[in-house]
Amino acid sequence: MGLWRGTSPLILASQSGARKMLLANAGLAFEAVTADIDERGIQAASSLSNPREIALLLAREKAKAVSANRPGSHVIGADQTLALGNRLFNKPAGRTQALAQLRDLAGKSHELNSAVAVARDGEIVFEDVSVARMTMRAMSEAGLSAYLDAAGDAVTGSVGAYQLEGLGVHLFERIEGDHFTILGLPLLPLLAFLRREGLVAD
Repeated sequence: MGLWRGTSPLILASQSGARKMLLANAGLAFEAVTADIDERGIQAASSLSNPREIALLLAREKAKAVSANRPGSHVIGADQTLALGNRLFNKPAGRTQALAQLRDLAGKSHELNSAVAVARDGEIVFEDVSVARMTMRAMSEAGLSAYLDAAGDAVTGSVGAYQLEGLGVHLFERIEGDHFTILGLPLLPLLAFLRREGLVAD
């Protein structure tokens, strides 16, 4: 018997491999459904500039979009922003943009803001934002190119052009924050909410 106690299936409004892995490793049975929303359009229309608020807005919108078509289910939406000071980063479009991002991040500290929201019947019933502070080591142009050669197309799958669970770990000298936040899903506060609601075994 699994840990999920809800009468309707748990839904993850994401196809992120890292988020699916985190939920599966926590012993939760769930369905993954793509949230069909225009993230950049929603962000632009909101006029928000705070990275934390942007991550939370997009997590809410993903959860609500999928929840509208799954009555009775608890739907998890998640989003992550990367901020270097006041500058926000998006997923690089290709190797050239990935190299430019890594040049800007090398030798500096940046923040990952990971937001999670849970919707039921189109209404948000829980939300949380966790922050991790990441310090990338100073790197030469040759070092950055070698990393990009080794990582390949995976660098375009995440903001900052790295995946910490893979080769991206070699880029860092210090990390402050939990593993779940870095991978894009604040799992501990999410599980605490689900337990309070009686949705997972205590």
